[in-house]
Amino acid sequence: MITVKSIEEAAQRIKQVVQRTPLMKDQILSERYGASVYLKREDLQTVRSYKIRGAFNKIASLTKEERVKGVVCASAGNHAQGVALSCRHLGIKGRVFMPTTTPKQKIRQVSMFGREWVDVVLIGDTYDQAYEAAMADCKAHSSVFIHPFDDKLVMAGQGTIGLELLEQTDFPVDYVMAPIGGGGLVSGLGSWLRVKSPATRIIGVEPEGAPAMKKSLDAGSRIVLEGFEKFVDGAAVATVGELNFEIAREVLDGLLLVPEGKVCTTILQLYNEEAIVVEPAGALSVAALDFMADKIKGKTVVCVVSGGNNDITRTEEIKERSLLYEGLKHYFIVRFPQRSGALKEFVNEILGPDDDITHFEYTKKNSRDTGPALVGIETKSLADRDAMVQRMTEHGFNYRSVNDSPDLFHLLI
Repeated sequence: MITVKSIEEAAQRIKQVVQRTPLMKDQILSERYGASVYLKREDLQTVRSYKIRGAFNKIASLTKEERVKGVVCASAGNHAQGVALSCRHLGIKGRVFMPTTTPKQKIRQVSMFGREWVDVVLIGDTYDQAYEAAMADCKAHSSVFIHPFDDKLVMAGQGTIGLELLEQTDFPVDYVMAPIGGGGLVSGLGSWLRVKSPATRIIGVEPEGAPAMKKSLDAGSRIVLEGFEKFVDGAAVATVGELNFEIAREVLDGLLLVPEGKVCTTILQLYNEEAIVVEPAGALSVAALDFMADKIKGKTVVCVVSGGNNDITRTEEIKERSLLYEGLKHYFIVRFPQRSGALKEFVNEILGPDDDITHFEYTKKNSRDTGPALVGIETKSLADRDAMVQRMTEHGFNYRSVNDSPDLFHLLI
C-alpha cells in the first residue's frame, strides 16, 4: 500500500495549489436511504476534479534535471487538465497528447490551464494511439511521463482525499464509496483509510460496461478488456494499473458495477434536485447507493464525487439513456396498414393521455399492404407502457420492441 508518510508529504506538497474540498451532508440522499450520506465534493476542486492532486504531487517531486527535460502525458480528460495546471504553476514545460476525437471544449480547457507552458498534441483516433505517441515522445526527449494512475506519487496525491476526509469528521465513517477507473483514487484513498480508519468499509464502483477491475479481481490477475463502453469516460479503461491492482486487492471490501443508464439518472437527479453538476464518473459513487440500500440504513456513508467536467452537448444523450434505463422510453417497429387514417387511429386509440411520440420514421411503399415505421414513445411509468402495448395487440397492430433487441437497437438508434 501507499505509506501514511507518503500521503502526509503529498498533503504538504500540494496545498499551495489544491483546494481543501468540502465534505457536505446531503439531506435529500440521507432521507432517501435512511442513512447519513456525505459528499466529498471533488467536483469543486481546482480543475473541477481530484486529478490535480496526483498530477501536482508527481510533478512537484521531480528533480531539477527532470524538470528541465519537461513532462509528457496522454489524456483526453481530467488528468490532462491537472498536468496542465501543474506545469503552469511550477514553470515546467509539458506536452499533452490527446486523440483527435477529443471534444474541443476539453482541448480549450487544457490550453487555458497550461497557457504558454503546455503544448497540446492531437494525434490518433483513440487514447491508445495518443498514449503510444506520448511514450515515443518521452523516449526521444528523455522527458518524464506522468501516468494518470499507475504511479506511487500520483496515488499518494489522490490519497490526500482520505486524509482530508478524516480530518473533516468527528464521527466514525461506516462506508466510503469511490469510483474506479485505472485504480489511482481507490489505491491512495484506500491505503490511508486502511491504516487510519480500519473499521471503514471501502467500496469501489465501476461502470457496468467497463468492469476492468472487477474482471481482474475475479480472474486473480490483470486482464485487458477487448471492448468496453466508453460513456463513463473518467472511469472507463481497458486495463487497470499494475500497482493499482495489487493495492486494490488489499484495500477493497467490495466492488459494485453500476449500469450507465443509472449513472445518467443520477446525473439528472443531482442537477434537478440539488443543482450539483457532475460528470458521469463523478456520479458513480452516488448511483451505487441504490445497490447498497439495505446495507447502509442507519449508517454513515461518504461518496466521493470525483469530478464535475460534464459536457453540456451530452445532455440529450444523458436524458435518453436515463429514460431507457428507467423503462420510460420505448422504441417499436410498427407495421402500419397503408391506408388513410392508420396513423390517426394509432394516435387516438393506442397512445395514452400522458404518452408522447418523440421519434417517428416512415416511408410509404406503394406496392405493399403494410409499411414499417420506427416509433419512439416516452411514457410516464412502466404501467403506461404495458397498457399501450396491450392496446396495440387489441387493435391488431403488428409491432416489434426494439428495446428488447440489442443489435437492432444499436443499428437503428
